[in-house]
Amino acid sequence: MHILFASSEAHPLIKTGGLADISASLPDALKRLKQDVRLVLPAYLSVKAALKTRRVVQDLDIPGAHGKVSILEGILPGTRVPLYLIDCPPYFDRAGDPYRATDGRDWQDNHLRFGLFNRVLVKIALGQAGLDWTPGIVHCNDWQTGLAPALLSLYKGRPPTVFTVHNLAYQGLFPLHVVDDLMLPPELLGFHQGLEFHHHISFIKGGLAYADRITTVSPTYAREIRSQQFGYGLEGLLNHRAHDLSGILNGVDYRHWDPARDEHLVRNYDANDLRGKAACKEDLQTHFGLHVRADVPLFANIGRMVEQKGIDLILAAFGRLLREQEIQLVILGNGERRFEQAVRQLAQAFPRQVGVHVGYDEGLAHRIEAGADFFLMPSRFEPCGLNQMYSLRYGTLPIVHRTGGLADTVVDTHPGSFEDGSATGFVFEPPTTEALLGRIHEALALWRDHGIRDRLIGQGMRQDFGWDISARRYLDLYESLR
Repeated sequence: MHILFASSEAHPLIKTGGLADISASLPDALKRLKQDVRLVLPAYLSVKAALKTRRVVQDLDIPGAHGKVSILEGILPGTRVPLYLIDCPPYFDRAGDPYRATDGRDWQDNHLRFGLFNRVLVKIALGQAGLDWTPGIVHCNDWQTGLAPALLSLYKGRPPTVFTVHNLAYQGLFPLHVVDDLMLPPELLGFHQGLEFHHHISFIKGGLAYADRITTVSPTYAREIRSQQFGYGLEGLLNHRAHDLSGILNGVDYRHWDPARDEHLVRNYDANDLRGKAACKEDLQTHFGLHVRADVPLFANIGRMVEQKGIDLILAAFGRLLREQEIQLVILGNGERRFEQAVRQLAQAFPRQVGVHVGYDEGLAHRIEAGADFFLMPSRFEPCGLNQMYSLRYGTLPIVHRTGGLADTVVDTHPGSFEDGSATGFVFEPPTTEALLGRIHEALALWRDHGIRDRLIGQGMRQDFGWDISARRYLDLYESLR
């Protein structure tokens, strides 16, 4: 099949979260299944700098674009996946991340930037971009590509569309007056089945209302977003389209996330020989200036410092725990300034127990997964999550809130699951400090029993969340549309 996979980010070229990992791993998995899949991204300045081998394959005339629009072609690094970059320097040659300036504020013209990206997607989908290739399936991801299914719905003979929701909380909402800037036809408006959403234009609603099939990144999240609690006002539309909605669990690229061959680690290891994990813990403690002690449990968290991820629960819980017990905590990530300041203050108060790196460092993320004993994911909601699956493979016991993909991938440890060999971590609910603290205390009690600890670690490391199964499910979905 000819599959156009459209995303706003992809590792290793540009990454702000899990979308980048999926946008690299899933096309690569489809390519290994002998499909003709091509990835398309905006040509951000940093992406062009990172992708040295590229060439201009077409110049386009896009009405309303404030600058020259070109399609660049290359290969996604580390794969054989062909890559198209949509280049328009006035829109994409900027410092900052794909969505925000260096001061952390959203670009005020994001509707124009991603509106242009979607218009080029439509041209490629319809075979009007001057490329010697036309897709039979267009797979869009999150709000940044949500206009494409809506615009394509206006054309007969168009390819079918799939729209994947990675996080419904980010909807691409803009004031209603941008309709004129985007030159949207009136037939795409309307509150119930159109782009209008409470006096705004919603990019993500374009995908939800007009795509032929909707997927989310885990089965549980596909059910959750149909509820008022997780639907963000779109649950009515999602229930209306329930027959077109399914959840396909994200996978892990074990070529990059496997402690047996991870080049970022000071020493490799596997489920049959965990001595390397002890060396990785020592390396991590040394890196952050913590007490180097194998007998002190080391907790970790990697992620955005926002309430959704439960960083406030971690701060509240460890504000108590660090005074009560000999434990350690390592945090990697960034987000809201108040949380960045709070984790720095915690590290200053407990300099030999808490290590913090504000920002993101891919190599350090691998070292944290390998060196920690427990991985904390107290997310209030989590569409899929990847770090809990990384943690299982790295022998780091996950402690997670029962929601979304966390509920689909971590089996809680209790007498029954331990006896039948299915237990892989620790699950708590509701998402409160007290519930998290209670589960941490129970996890620590089990961790100190080496026999139980080693068995749980081994069961987790032998789980397989590779992309093969999930990629084949996407292929089945594509085939059903053909």
